[in-house]
Amino acid sequence: METLEALRRKIDSAKDLRSVVKTMKALAAVNIQHFREAVTSLAEYYRAVEMGLHVALRSRPEGSRLSEPPKDRRLGAVIIGSDQGMVGQFNEQLAHYALDEMNGFGVGRQDRAALAVGTRLLGPLEDAGQPVDDVFPVPVSVAGITPTAQDILLRIDEWHSELGLDRVVLFYNRPISSTTYRPHSVQILPVNPRWLQELARKPWPGRTLPAFRVEWNRLFSALIRQYLLVSVYRAVVESLASENQSRVAAMQAAEKNIEDRLHELNRRYHLQRQDSITEELLDIVGGFEALGGVA
Repeated sequence: METLEALRRKIDSAKDLRSVVKTMKALAAVNIQHFREAVTSLAEYYRAVEMGLHVALRSRPEGSRLSEPPKDRRLGAVIIGSDQGMVGQFNEQLAHYALDEMNGFGVGRQDRAALAVGTRLLGPLEDAGQPVDDVFPVPVSVAGITPTAQDILLRIDEWHSELGLDRVVLFYNRPISSTTYRPHSVQILPVNPRWLQELARKPWPGRTLPAFRVEWNRLFSALIRQYLLVSVYRAVVESLASENQSRVAAMQAAEKNIEDRLHELNRRYHLQRQDSITEELLDIVGGFEALGGVA
């Protein structure tokens, strides 16, 4: 039977762990708000890029191509997971989804180049037989998202120049409500020509179309580059929001388990203390009787 001191130490340890869990849950909730604000602020920048593309497309020279079709069936996959734990099945679900989607494209594993953002994706991907060419760290704050997105674009450039890959898909977890998320994918290269055509047909909100002096191909390439940066940035920030949602859910479950454990430990402590007091009283009564009662 455990002593009262041993039970008290377990109760104190459980309380300390509960305090850590509550702190982690609070930090995750704050991070979610920061990443949601980043998504909101990104919308204005995306709209500016769209308007720039609109102007360029309305002034497109005859014979210029909007988007080149893929030259082969090879694929570049950017899979965005997490570096930290306490996120439930966040990485496992995403890895399975990405592999199922890539298999559905009809692209063999030997014809894929995979970049993992987050070290905890390595295990699930490699266990499923998908080699990973490189691993990037996940940014820990909003300020780190832009450098990460730029590094991803540089790697995509390397795929294009060194491997001839011109088809790239992003895989990441995307929030669908304030508490839930699901795996999502978006092809960023080649750019969807139908989207560009629909964008060109939209009416311009002002009375006159803005003019530009930059050579058209140079302007269009720069705007597409910004579109790619925005797409990657959004994927990273939505993945981070989903990761923290998953962490909040995991911390809530852990907090409940700790509360249940504390309740059980306190119950055992009080029973043990009651038994100890009872034994002391019985010893006193027994000693009193052994002395022959009251003189």
